[in-house]
Amino acid sequence: MRHSNSGRKFSRTPSHRKAMLHNLAKALLIHGRICTTEMKAKDLRRVVEPLITLAKRNDLHARRLAYRVLNDHALVKRLFDEVGPLFAEVPGGYTRVLKLAMPRKGDNAPMAIIEFSRTAAAPAEEKPAA
Repeated sequence: MRHSNSGRKFSRTPSHRKAMLHNLAKALLIHGRICTTEMKAKDLRRVVEPLITLAKRNDLHARRLAYRVLNDHALVKRLFDEVGPLFAEVPGGYTRVLKLAMPRKGDNAPMAIIEFSRTAAAPAEEKPAA
């Protein structure tokens, strides 16, 4: 029986699965949106959304907990300085999974794009009044 066993196995060992999800979380923070399989995208939400909640707290202990997942000081700084303030007033739902119409060519796996639900607004360029 599978009582209280949540999450997908992805035919990987637990350490490999953890490393894969941490690497996907790093890629999402670097690029803002990534294309992966639908199931990996759905499981990635369970790693990334708590990180953004930590970024909203913005204290030393939260930074140390985020470093345990990201293992990169530059990414932790970006998470807390750029991504966290975007979601300061948002109670949840920091990521969005968009299913793609075309499956992956090799094994017909359903593909999806995972991205942040908010992005940093580019500064509006003012036109000279001359």
